[in-house]
Amino acid sequence: MEKNFTELCNKMVDGQLVTRNIKSKTVLDAMRSVPRHLFVPENMQDRAYSDNALPIALNQTISQPYIVAFMTEQLNPSPGMKILEIGTGSGYQTAILAHLGAEVFSIELLEELAKEAEKIFAKLKIKNINVRCGNGYSGWPEEAPFDAIIVTAAPEYIPQKLTEQLKDSGRMIVPVGSVHSVQSLKLLTKNGGIISERELLHVRFVPMVDSP
Repeated sequence: MEKNFTELCNKMVDGQLVTRNIKSKTVLDAMRSVPRHLFVPENMQDRAYSDNALPIALNQTISQPYIVAFMTEQLNPSPGMKILEIGTGSGYQTAILAHLGAEVFSIELLEELAKEAEKIFAKLKIKNINVRCGNGYSGWPEEAPFDAIIVTAAPEYIPQKLTEQLKDSGRMIVPVGSVHSVQSLKLLTKNGGIISERELLHVRFVPMVDSP
């Protein structure tokens, strides 16, 4: 990273993440290492490390750094894990998971976003990401089961096909609710085929669209 962006990135980690109780050293290291400014439009790069979600193409957003770190820490990725991501978006969350050593299978409904994210992954020489353009509600059945699933857009209900593709003892994090009401970030765990869920935070994500 260029010197100025490195400084801004370190300030982001120390001022926005450490102070809000993000404790995982591996997550903090990933947030310091992945150049967030490359995942936002060029005219917004000076705001890339601010404490905000930012708009990207096609009325989508890149999540607030704290939310990216929090969701990642809740999943606790480790090398060799197989993770399904619903909503590639900018590709920043995807790159964080990949930096932690997971094999990431990321689905994006909007082809333009998927292609742009793949260009950034190639520029950063990230190899352990697989991107598919398609409907996130269907998941990626031929690669299931997954050790973890992360959903970065909000469905109004938890998609059953995704929980079916979660490995037993796996974890899934998903924001649930309408864009017109409070959304709840939930952590699901699967044990013996039974799903249990815990509410973590109130959040605001773009809606998860169910394509025809």
